[in-house]
Order: sequence, then structure tokens, then C-alpha cells
Amino acid sequence: MRSTPHLSNYQITWPNKFRDLRKKSYILYLDAKKLQLVLSKTVMSKNYLIYIVLWFLIRLLIEVNCQSTPFKPLKRYSHTATLIDNKLYILGGRLDSTKNNENIGGQFFYLDVSEQFNIKNIVWHDLTDINTIPAHRSAASARGGAYNDTLFLFGAKTDRPIVLELVYTFDTKSNSWSIPELVKNGDDIKTKHNLKGIVDDIGKMYLFGGNHKNRTTFYNDMLILDTINLNLNVGSLVNAPTPRNICGAVFISNNTVIYFGGYKDNDDDVLPLNESTSGTIPSDRAAFSTVLGLDGQRVIIFGGANKNGNVLLPDALYVLNLENYEWSIPKSSGKQPEESRRLHEATVIGKYMVISF
Repeated sequence: MRSTPHLSNYQITWPNKFRDLRKKSYILYLDAKKLQLVLSKTVMSKNYLIYIVLWFLIRLLIEVNCQSTPFKPLKRYSHTATLIDNKLYILGGRLDSTKNNENIGGQFFYLDVSEQFNIKNIVWHDLTDINTIPAHRSAASARGGAYNDTLFLFGAKTDRPIVLELVYTFDTKSNSWSIPELVKNGDDIKTKHNLKGIVDDIGKMYLFGGNHKNRTTFYNDMLILDTINLNLNVGSLVNAPTPRNICGAVFISNNTVIYFGGYKDNDDDVLPLNESTSGTIPSDRAAFSTVLGLDGQRVIIFGGANKNGNVLLPDALYVLNLENYEWSIPKSSGKQPEESRRLHEATVIGKYMVISF
């Protein structure tokens, strides 16, 4: 068998003609078969150099573009939106698709509202990498804690064979999730979903109505979560409204929470909004958003769904005057939404009522 020669067995002698190559461009290589050095003149034109430079620039642009691709959240509904220190945190929900009605994955992100933003080109800040909450929908959230900088997430529904904790908290200073140790003052307190979390001026979160599991049971109980002392209490049922879910709720200045509408049973029968009110009363609805006006004397509602779950188009926006409990349709300007919303979220940011998803 013929052995393969190694370069270490040979002594290479450089000919004199290879020594003075300073003014020309050559490639010097070793011919492996003949075991001799070969001198080849290269063609290094200016165009060739330009092509090389362009190639490196294109590669650089591709890498930079991949690193700076903005985060684009999936469309959703039945999510939570919580405003804390000029950051609107969005979590959970279901896919906005009739073909795929699954829970959103672990997407967790926020919008920095301290900066000016264009609604056509919103810059979202992605926190998905630090999210430890399982995919879910229909939870209740509120701002609370000793320093009013903690996101509290109560209840939820998930399609996965897992058990969700009753309460999760997100520390916005350390960007970390945790499961608080709660003192429960009540018998058999269960998790619920399809309800609204309302927090008062002293950090108490009110959780009325909702469902347990697969919407088989509708509640009219009131749970009160003290977000500072981490106590969970059961409120009184005296004069409580009828059982319902996905209703509107708003906290007003005299330590009162007002509840509107909602579904009353598994057949999606909706509750009226005309109890003890007058004026241009909205049609019966559920799954709408509710905020308190800046003057504290008006409640603004938007969107919702009727008995069949259809999005309400013609009568989406109403205002309730809290001085005389009279409903009216406000005058509005600018480009109107092409369609209404249901199972969305509304948040007061500055002088605006901001609708998310």
C-alpha cells in the first residue's frame, strides 16, 4: 500500500522569483500531486472589491434586522390589561380566530405610555421570557400591594390539565412572578373566572360573580382580596345582585362598586342595564368595558355582546351620568372603529379611554 506523503518530510526551498512580489498580487499554493509551489497571478479588480464589501454590508444588515425585529403580539380577547407606573401590562387571553380558539401561549408584554406612541405603529416591550404563568384566559387583574406597584392576577381558565393557583403576583420593580401565601377567611374559597377585578383606594380588590370550571355554575358572591395584608375574605350576600359573569364594573368615589349587565346563565341570556336608570338606555349586553370618567361623575361603557354573542355595532358607546343615573350617547369625533369589541379591556390613561385588543 502506498503511503501518503506528509509535508513534514519535505524541505521547501523558495525560488528567487518568488521573493519580490511587493508590487503585484499573487496567490502562492502547494500542488499536492506534484509537491511543488505554484505561483498564480490573481485578478483583483475594483469591482470585485466592491462586491465583497457589499456582501459584508448585506450580511450585517440582515443580522441587525433580525436582532431589532419589533415584538408583535397575537390578537386576542379575554385577556387582562393592568396599568402600573405608566406601563400597561397585557397577559393571557384567547386567539382572535374562529378557526383556532385556543388559549394564547405565554406572551406577556407591556406598553410604555410615558412615551408618545402611534396606534398604527405601537412599540410593545416583550416580557415573555420571564413569564411563569400557564396559558390562560378570563382572569381578573388589579394593581395593588404595599407600594401600589404589584400586579395581582386572580382566577383564570385553562384548557390544559393543570391546576392554576388562586392568586399570582408580579413585582414590577424586580420583574418577577410569585405565588403569595394568603390567609383565607372563608369556607371552601374556590377559583373563578369571567369576572372583573376592582380595587379601591386602600388596596382591596373586589371580585364579584363569575364562573367555576366550564360555566356550569354562576355566582353572585363577593370575594375581597386585601393586596397589602394578603387576606382573602368572603363578603356579605345581603341584597346581592343576581348571579352573573362577564359583567361591567366600576369603582366610584364614595366607596361603591357599580355592576352592569352580564350573562345570567349558560344559555348566554343577558341582563339589562336599565335597573333604576333612565334616558337612552343601552341594549342588554355582556362582555363590554367600563371606566369612570375623569370628573368622577360619569361612567363610560363601550362594546359588548348580546344573547347570541354577536358583536354590537350600532350602539357601542354610552355614558351614564352618576348625578341622575341618566344614560346618553356622547358626541364623538375622529375616525370611528370599524367595528365594536367584546371581551376586550379598557383603561383610562391620561385623558383617554384606551381599548386593548
